[in-house]
Amino acid sequence: MKALVTGANGFTGSHLVKALQRRGDSVVGLVRKSSNLSRLKDTEIQLVTGDITDRKALDQAMEDVDTVFHTAAFVELGLVNASEMERVNVEGTQAVLEIAKEKDISKMVYCSTIGIYGDTKGQVVDETFERTQENFSSAYDSTKYEAQQLVDNYALIGLPVVSVMPSGILGADDPHFGPLFKLFLQGKLKLWVGGDRITGIVHVDDLVNAMILAAEKGERGEHYIVSAGEIPSREMFEIISKQTGVSTPVEVPPPIVRLVGNVLNPIGQLLSWNPPIGKERVHYLYDRCVRVNATKARQKLGWQPRSVSQTLQEIATQLQSQM
Repeated sequence: MKALVTGANGFTGSHLVKALQRRGDSVVGLVRKSSNLSRLKDTEIQLVTGDITDRKALDQAMEDVDTVFHTAAFVELGLVNASEMERVNVEGTQAVLEIAKEKDISKMVYCSTIGIYGDTKGQVVDETFERTQENFSSAYDSTKYEAQQLVDNYALIGLPVVSVMPSGILGADDPHFGPLFKLFLQGKLKLWVGGDRITGIVHVDDLVNAMILAAEKGERGEHYIVSAGEIPSREMFEIISKQTGVSTPVEVPPPIVRLVGNVLNPIGQLLSWNPPIGKERVHYLYDRCVRVNATKARQKLGWQPRSVSQTLQEIATQLQSQM
């Protein structure tokens, strides 16, 4: 198989590139001119430089390609550049779909998110769930939802595209949770917030495996939720604490976190700074609860992820080996 991976230098994309090459597949990667390529070190990948909305670059990247894996995305919460997020997540996906259709690509796998289902208010949902939340919790939420509509529409007109909906993607090199886990293992993470928040988890390598299985077995237009299970964030640290002996952080009371978020939000707007805690992040911590069931991926794709506890323990072990 010859595959194109958009966002090849990113967290998920780079793990996918390596997994495909281990299988003996030929891989093309679309990256921006300014991209940091350190994650692709020691890989044999053909790089095409261009923006995700650059149709000429996409046309070049898809030349003689069988399968397209679209992982490129602008992922961030808080005070973000909403227009840039719209351009990357929506316009970029539109461009990828257009060129894939023109090139008569054999299969396309789109990396979506469980966030497209909106706030399920604690209800555990599967792929048949229809979003009930009328508004959107963030620019990321709205742009990924809009992009998903584009993907589904292209499936209806014949493009062989399938979607995987991952929950929280974790790995030792995870740019979001990874630094927090490092601080925790170093004994420097003394405080934590939102310990009761239920978080769906999937190891990045298990997500990659699901994407490859979706390329092989997924049916046109189908959605596959990809989550190994759910856990309150407090218990994530408890599992690693039992393994390492590092004390769990003290949880900051929610009223204080909400107050800090309300204070930092206008400061961030004034200074063009995305604070670590703002109104949007507080909303995700305490007011929004998306829960999912990944049975379909297990049954239809034969996906077999590692458990939540195994995921956390492996990440802790890998990070400790690097310290």
